[in-house]
Amino acid sequence: MTASPADPSLTTAGVVVEAPEGPAPTRRDDIVVCSFYTDDDYYRGHADALRRTLDGLGLRHEMEEIHKPEGADWADMTRRKIGFLAEVCERNPQAKVFWIDVDCSLLSLPDYVADFTADLIGFQRGFSTPLSIGYGNRTRFWEPCFFGINATPAGRRFIADAYAAEQEMTIKATDDYFFEESWRANARRLTFQVIPSTARLDKADAETGVVPFFSFGASGNVDDFKDKVEQHSTAGLPGGGRGQGLPVRLPLKRALRVAKKVERRLPPRVSRPARRLADQVGITHLLTSGGAVGSAGSLTAQRGRLTRHMIAAAQRGDVDAAYQAFERLQSGGILTPGEKAAKSAADAFAHYATLGQGQDPVPVAWWARPFPGNFGDWLSPMVVSELTDRGVSYVPPTAPSHSPHLVAVGSIGRFIKPRSVVVGTGVSSTDLELEPQATYVSVRGPVTAQLLRDSGGPDVESFGDPGALVRRLVPVERGQTNGRTALVRHFKHANVPLLLPEGMDELGVRMSHPGEIHEFLRAINGYDAVVTSAMHVMIACHSYGIPCTLVGFQGLESAVHGTGIKYGDYCRGVGLETVYEPRVIGFDLRRIPFQDLLTQERISEEKLDEIEQAVRAGVELTLQGD
Repeated sequence: MTASPADPSLTTAGVVVEAPEGPAPTRRDDIVVCSFYTDDDYYRGHADALRRTLDGLGLRHEMEEIHKPEGADWADMTRRKIGFLAEVCERNPQAKVFWIDVDCSLLSLPDYVADFTADLIGFQRGFSTPLSIGYGNRTRFWEPCFFGINATPAGRRFIADAYAAEQEMTIKATDDYFFEESWRANARRLTFQVIPSTARLDKADAETGVVPFFSFGASGNVDDFKDKVEQHSTAGLPGGGRGQGLPVRLPLKRALRVAKKVERRLPPRVSRPARRLADQVGITHLLTSGGAVGSAGSLTAQRGRLTRHMIAAAQRGDVDAAYQAFERLQSGGILTPGEKAAKSAADAFAHYATLGQGQDPVPVAWWARPFPGNFGDWLSPMVVSELTDRGVSYVPPTAPSHSPHLVAVGSIGRFIKPRSVVVGTGVSSTDLELEPQATYVSVRGPVTAQLLRDSGGPDVESFGDPGALVRRLVPVERGQTNGRTALVRHFKHANVPLLLPEGMDELGVRMSHPGEIHEFLRAINGYDAVVTSAMHVMIACHSYGIPCTLVGFQGLESAVHGTGIKYGDYCRGVGLETVYEPRVIGFDLRRIPFQDLLTQERISEEKLDEIEQAVRAGVELTLQGD
């Protein structure tokens, strides 16, 4: 991604970094990875990227471009997967054959997958866990976007029977229908291996020890055809019809996917006001708020209720009630990672809610999830509380709000409401409208300011991300450093399997309590330099004057939300002459010449004065509005 500077004197530092050539990977002749794609630019681009990835992993592959005949739809094309896969198996009788959807990707192929000995290997339907295995919860067993068929008689019988069913049955159905038919017919004679859901990049959990290797890329057609193709039933199957353990929020998640798809297809003149209306009346909040603990979850509905009670009590400053809820969780069994994360967030909420006794707290909206929190997002309450010595009350950014509240750090301009007081907030995309009736003290930079004007709002000329104030809130004198480099990933990149060079340590951004944030800021000041994929970590480095470079990772350029405009918006907003955008690098950091990529900036005292004055003015206006 490369921004176009509004001012020709500005330069851009967003480039792809080519790593030095290393030894070629060992080729696996006993494995074939296959896929096909339709003859259009979108899927050709995915196919080219997948070929490069498989070549880089030393994996043989068979990729085929197919033509979509006039009148054929997505369901018609997917069922052709069966015959194609059967042909690849026939051409490679001694090899394990893996299918992967062309818009998915492999980061690696771990030994337990590459050397599997069962007849079949794959993910459970919906990337679910063993706690939800069985037909009481899923009408189909396998997730068909990635799976392997061994060169065993039973494995090849499975694909042969699926192909026979596809050829003989004239019903309207997708590929996974025929896989399920063959699975039901052959399961009693098949051995199989289920890949843990944490092997999917966005579901990974460091505590499990499972290295993620698979990146999912849904084309989005499933929901369009779900009610138009033949579906299996749970009736008559073991556990069928009971639906025990079915996620109660599944309909909402499906609705969110459908809403996003509809939004993409609407012209901007329709989608922008429709999106803003959905935000203001609470539809977005309903679809995105999720459970208190996010995807890591609690194991039972009762524990989920206790976790939500703990969070709610902490947010209103009822420390005793929050602690009692936590004690009940702890005494009722081993805490899940999600419950531990929620406890950390609850501690931070309670800290801010109980500050400044005798003074009204400042209502502030910020993005608090996923728990325990993210460094950049949780700078908002820290900046406000430490500049004003007041408590902070949490306002969910997606929920309707008719009371004055402050909106500060983060790309959450979309959720500005008429009663919002805006200080230094930005956007991650210009494909939206900003609320023109809000009170704007400052915005992050000129890109947000122009979008505000285009939305019918005021002309704001005060710029600057409040995250830049960290050097005033946590003053650190950079003396002799430790001779090492710190790697700090964006939380969206937390599960990427990286290889680090000697002399590089990794620090995390999953935090919410100001004590943790202070400790993190002191820690990065002890390093010679910082390599990061998180913009607010770069902002902290620019505040202190720490040499740093901003990076992204090949194949994951879209993992961080937005179109990339926020980088130029921030840089111009604090008066930097260079726009720093992510330099795209590979996963082997041992091969990257970081010394050549480091730059050093220090935001001026004059700009920090302007940002601090804006925050103080915003707090005063918010409290006056009450």
